Amino acid sequence: MLKSMTAFGRARRKSSAGDKDITAEIKSVNSRYLDCTVKLPKMYSFLEERIKNYLTERGISRGKIEIYIGIDVIEQTGLTISLDHAIAKSYLDALYDLRDSFSLKDDISVMSVAANRDLFTTEKPEDDAERDWEDVKAPLSEAVDMFLEAREREGANLEADILKKAATIKGYAAKIKELSEADISGYGAKLTERIKKFLQDFDVEIAEQRILTEAAIYADKAAIDEELVRLDSHFKAMDDIVSKPEPAGRKLDFLLQEMNRETNTIGSKAGNSEIAHIVVDIKTELEKIREQIQNIE
Repeated sequence: MLKSMTAFGRARRKSSAGDKDITAEIKSVNSRYLDCTVKLPKMYSFLEERIKNYLTERGISRGKIEIYIGIDVIEQTGLTISLDHAIAKSYLDALYDLRDSFSLKDDISVMSVAANRDLFTTEKPEDDAERDWEDVKAPLSEAVDMFLEAREREGANLEADILKKAATIKGYAAKIKELSEADISGYGAKLTERIKKFLQDFDVEIAEQRILTEAAIYADKAAIDEELVRLDSHFKAMDDIVSKPEPAGRKLDFLLQEMNRETNTIGSKAGNSEIAHIVVDIKTELEKIREQIQNIE
C-alpha cells in the first residue's frame, strides 16, 4: 500500500485541566529523507524531541514535515514569573548611559523597560512537564490520525494511477515482442530477396547455408527476449512492492531506473522503426510514473 508524502492534519482540544486551548497542525511535502520542523511556544520547547519521536513511532519515515503547536492560555496556573535583578540593573544602567551620553529625553518607565522579556524568567513546576506532554499529545494524535489518513487516501490514488500506467507499458512490451519475433523470423527471406535482386544481373549463386548463418547472426544481435523478460520481472517486483505496508518510494525509484535501462537496450538493439516508436511511448509512461513516485513515502 503506497502512501503519499503530501498531506495535512489539524486538531484542537482543551487541556485536561481546561486551562489551555491547544491547536496542533501537521503538514508535509516531498523530501528524500525525514526532515521535521516543530514550532512551539518558547515555554514548551522542551517538548520538541518528544513530538519528533512520536511521529517516528506513528510510522512517518519520509517527507519534509512541519508541525505547529499553538497554546492559548485560558487561565494561568502553576507558573512563577520573577524578575532577574542582575540583568535588570545592567539593562537600566545601559539605558541611563545612553540617555546621558547623547542628551536624550528621559522616557524610561516601568512599561518601556518591561517590554524587554529577557528581564523575566518563567518557571514551571517539574511535575507539570508530563501533564504538558499529555495535553499536547491529545490534539497532536488527532492531527496525525487525519494526516495519515490523507497520506493513505492520496497514496491509493497514486497506486491506482501507477498500476494503470504499468499495465499500458506491459501492453507495449507485448506488442514489441510480437514485432521483434516477426522481424527476426522474416529476416532470412528478406535477406535472400535482397541478395537475389542484387545479383540478378550476374550468374552467381550464394549458398543457402550462408544466408542462414547471416540470419542467425542478425537474430542474435537483434534478440530482445532477455530484456523483455527482465522488464516483466521488474513489473512483478513493482506489484510486490506496492502490496506491502512499508515505505516504497525509494525502492520504486530504483526499480524504475532498471526499467529505463532495459527499455533503452531494447531501443538500441531493435532495428524496426515501429518498435522504436513504441519504445518512445514506454519511456514517456515511465517518466510519468517517475513523477508520481517522487511523491511516495
